[in-house]
Amino acid sequence: MIQPPQLSCACGQVHLQVEGAHIVSVECCCNSCRAAGARMQALPAARQVLESHGATRFVLYRKDRVRFLEGTDRLKEFRLTPETKTRRFVATCCNTPVFLEFENGHWLSLYGGLWPTGTLPRLEMRTMTGDLPPGVVLPDDVPNGKSQTLSFFIKLLGAWIRMGLRSPKIAISNGTLQV
Repeated sequence: MIQPPQLSCACGQVHLQVEGAHIVSVECCCNSCRAAGARMQALPAARQVLESHGATRFVLYRKDRVRFLEGTDRLKEFRLTPETKTRRFVATCCNTPVFLEFENGHWLSLYGGLWPTGTLPRLEMRTMTGDLPPGVVLPDDVPNGKSQTLSFFIKLLGAWIRMGLRSPKIAISNGTLQV
């Protein structure tokens, strides 16, 4: 297997390395990812987060296979509401979304924009397409699940079992980003 590339924010101040194979490469169409994507891509100098049909591109990795090499002091947490269990981290140096973490989850959803051109893993599926507004037409290049599919959950469960049913903590706490 080819080692995945080193990943970075748009300006190169935040670097991370992933090891081994990813869990799954997806586009998420849920209301939360679309709302968060719209807010994050409206930040000054931010790159596009949402695909043309409103989905957010992610590559999911086990937490124990992601290494933060430098720039974690530039990462700030963003939540849609104070109560949400989902934390998104943005590199404040250039407003690049870096990853999404479900509290107590064993994986990180890394934003597709971190990959150098031509190295983003092939899209495997879309999830939560049932949340898209009426009239949105999706390509039929991959499965378009109305919700999270059984295949999606099997991939997550398999990764968790291979991790020994552990859910490592991400200890990044540089404050919150108001978006």
